[in-house]
Amino acid sequence: MTLFLQASLIIWILVTLLWLLSVAIKNVSIVDIFWGFGFVVVNAFYVCNLEVINPRNWLLLLLVSVWGLRLTLYLAIRNIGKGEDYRYQQFRKDYGAKRYWWFSYFQVFLLQGALILIVSLPYLGVHFSVSSGELNVLDYLATIVWFVGFSFEAGGDYQLYQFKKNPKNNGKVLNTGFWKYTRHPNYFGDSAVWWAYALFSISAGGYWQIIGAIIMTLLIIKVSGVAMLERTLKTSKPKYKDYVKATSSFLPWFPKKEL
Repeated sequence: MTLFLQASLIIWILVTLLWLLSVAIKNVSIVDIFWGFGFVVVNAFYVCNLEVINPRNWLLLLLVSVWGLRLTLYLAIRNIGKGEDYRYQQFRKDYGAKRYWWFSYFQVFLLQGALILIVSLPYLGVHFSVSSGELNVLDYLATIVWFVGFSFEAGGDYQLYQFKKNPKNNGKVLNTGFWKYTRHPNYFGDSAVWWAYALFSISAGGYWQIIGAIIMTLLIIKVSGVAMLERTLKTSKPKYKDYVKATSSFLPWFPKKEL
């Protein structure tokens, strides 16, 4: 519990500094870039406090670092120089620009910091368990799940980025590559990565900590991911309704028909 509180203090300091920067530049969107990096920080802090670093600890340190830094770099490339995201612009409008500068600290930055700490609980389960730390069958399964999830997430992000770069695709729906098998390969991949971390935690003897993966999956499907994006796309892209009929919403599967 002491290490969790110490990690909480580190994240609180970082999100507070980030909030101060957002006030200065009037752009709350920078919090999105921090999301992946926040998990890298928490995981690295736990590893640095281990008396003995075993193979599972090293493996998780590598996988979390690759996943988190890739996400941070991708969002930085995608967002920097593009202005504030429409979601935060709407919040700024709804709450009023004169008070949103301080309201955003609680609504966005502290909330995201708290979520990072809760969702990252599987890391705590891996690093501070009673396990010997030797890799077993469940660890190898978790590694496979991670690679599948990372491929869908990173591959889906890359394909979407390339698709949007082409002005000829304005108003069109991406339905090739990973996007042929699921309408949200990046969200599916992200969820799979978190279930891989949960499997590592179970393998180490940390069971209740998988609540982090459960919460992350619910957020992705029901709150800030799939549900929100589906509502937007159905109204902004007429052809998206046909895409919905043909393509699995979340779990990858073969399309029902060619679009």
